[in-house]
Amino acid sequence: MLAPSLLAFVAGLAWSATAAPAPGTTRARAGLSLIKTSPEDAGKWVTDEQKIRDYKSKGIGFVDITNITDPDVLAALSAPDSERVSALAVSYPSSVSHQTEANTLIAKVSTTSPKSWLKTLTEFYNRYYQSSYGTQAGTWLFNTVKSVAGANSAITVSQFAHSFNQPSIIAKVPGSTANLVIVSAHYDSTGGSSSARGPGADDNASGVVVLLEALRVLSGAGFKPKNTLEFHFYAGEEGGLLGSQAVFSNYKSAGKSVLAVVNQDMAGYSPSGKLSIYTDYVDSSLTAYTRVVANAYTGATTSDKCGYGCSDHASARSYGFPAAYVCDETMDASTPYIHSSQDDYSTIMWDAILRHAKFTVAFLVEASYL
Repeated sequence: MLAPSLLAFVAGLAWSATAAPAPGTTRARAGLSLIKTSPEDAGKWVTDEQKIRDYKSKGIGFVDITNITDPDVLAALSAPDSERVSALAVSYPSSVSHQTEANTLIAKVSTTSPKSWLKTLTEFYNRYYQSSYGTQAGTWLFNTVKSVAGANSAITVSQFAHSFNQPSIIAKVPGSTANLVIVSAHYDSTGGSSSARGPGADDNASGVVVLLEALRVLSGAGFKPKNTLEFHFYAGEEGGLLGSQAVFSNYKSAGKSVLAVVNQDMAGYSPSGKLSIYTDYVDSSLTAYTRVVANAYTGATTSDKCGYGCSDHASARSYGFPAAYVCDETMDASTPYIHSSQDDYSTIMWDAILRHAKFTVAFLVEASYL
């Protein structure tokens, strides 16, 4: 058996030998995107419409690698999931230790504001990252995050610009260390094509309002963490993890110290009444710690795998940062309305939103002391 480092090196050689033409070629300049659907896939050139119609709407996960030039990241995306190793080894606790502080804040969590926010998000015709509606949704979200964070003047809110008009949005709660604990969710949506109605209630307005509610609670309480906390709202997830990819590329280049990234994509449809913690394309140690926190504060959890390019945790992982993924259900029991016009406000189960928001507050409090 080859050592992990050698496997990554070999994967990088395989990528160099077999990949489709690099960014900057005629195809890229013509507006086509290069996507990967598995570690073994050398890449396919497709249009934006094909990405949504032929892959996303059919449940085929992919990563848009058109603008990735980092050989380590390309090697990671071409290596077996089991061989990926986070650049920063973090020792996570085996139990929670800040219940009094966390539970005081959890008591302030409600669904009142999330219901209003989610209603607004689903009223956009769609939030497709290339559409004017997606840009409008980004403006609304930026202003809303600023308003929610406004209770604590120490919190900063910024837009992360992309090559497309829809920005990612980052709220930062400064700590006494520069180490980062990140919670994330994407806010773009699709209804099955670039022009279709796509309210994206569960996917992923639900994750967005969960993060907003956690931010509201921490901001209102004037919470002062040890580690710096960040709330990431990504653009362009449905287009191949574009927003998160750009953010973590920037963080890697800047040498930022990231202790944990916990992504939530779909948090509002849960017949089982349990959080589901996914186990593929994640950091196993962080995932175990995430389950410890979830079990302590929300009860029993379920597990599943979601495949290649499933959501934005994969971006953090491929750039060497420890990442975990928390969803509302297992794959078989998840919302049947995903990527359609039927993924609307009426399908949301508010007990699931409440459960995810409580977990998020608990995780941020506990992980702020890592």
